[in-house]
Amino acid sequence: MLDDRKVAILRAIVTDYVSSREPVGSRALVERHSLNVSPATVRNDMAVLEEEGYITQPHTSAGRIPTDKGYRLFVDRLGAVKPLSPAERRAIQTFMAGALDVDDVVRRTVRLLAQITHQVAIVQYPVLSSATVRHIDIVPLHGERGLVILVTSSGRVEQRPVLLGYATEEDLAELRTRLNRALVGLAPSHAVDRLTVLLDEFPLSMRPLGTSIVASLLEMTTADPSTRVVVGGVPNLTRFGDQFETTVKPVLEALEEQVVLLRLLGEAGGSTDVTVRIGHENPYEPLQATSVVASSYGHANDVWATLGIVGPTRMDYPSTIASVRAVARYVGRFLAEG
Repeated sequence: MLDDRKVAILRAIVTDYVSSREPVGSRALVERHSLNVSPATVRNDMAVLEEEGYITQPHTSAGRIPTDKGYRLFVDRLGAVKPLSPAERRAIQTFMAGALDVDDVVRRTVRLLAQITHQVAIVQYPVLSSATVRHIDIVPLHGERGLVILVTSSGRVEQRPVLLGYATEEDLAELRTRLNRALVGLAPSHAVDRLTVLLDEFPLSMRPLGTSIVASLLEMTTADPSTRVVVGGVPNLTRFGDQFETTVKPVLEALEEQVVLLRLLGEAGGSTDVTVRIGHENPYEPLQATSVVASSYGHANDVWATLGIVGPTRMDYPSTIASVRAVARYVGRFLAEG
């Protein structure tokens, strides 16, 4: 167990290394921080920290840098997360204001997180358990082609191409009426049950057209949006070329794998507080040069999905944690009110 002085020295090393990107020496610590001890004491404490695996010396005669274990202790011992300023909170609200639907909310959230953290943002699509079918439409396009559109009360819009043959507008209008009368107000899971028996209620002349439309609606109502993850801010990795010199390619490849991202976000699932996975704590080897800061978002006790960032282990953890937490809470409130 480290005493308070050694923890303070470790905190100073992490803070200086994050800001300077250079190994930190004992003299710099004494000059920049009010440690109230001699340089010799700092050197002795740094030797203990190195022996315990919290810091390491990348080169002979160089200063020290934190290890994954050091960052973990730093995060675990954060006395307080840096609060967002009123201006930062207003910026989040302004950025999200005017979002049209769930797709728009997710896109805006990804851009916002990437901009305020300067990291790679990842956002899982929400599953709103209270969402219901709001409207169904059938739109003829050209020739025999058309679109089936499903809108839910959460603002989610799904559409699928469908062959309409040479159905008349009267046929389509009757189908719209029957479908909306049967499905509006139902949760998607209940809509599935209703759709499976609805065809039997159609007139025989309407069943060939109704079959293809019902099949499209079944595909949309059974689709699980939680398996979709949107990524933004990948160019931010170029700011850390020195750290990712030998690992940036596998990191980029991993960020293209939806299954990998879902697994990372799943580490924070079910908790509305922030989860931090540092370096080798990540289960996926190509991302073990990174840290993941994530939080679930939702409303009250209803967790909908997870969002977060991926960046180098050398990151500003207090600010990043505060940003992820604030965005997650605001998105949850925004969707609940919408």
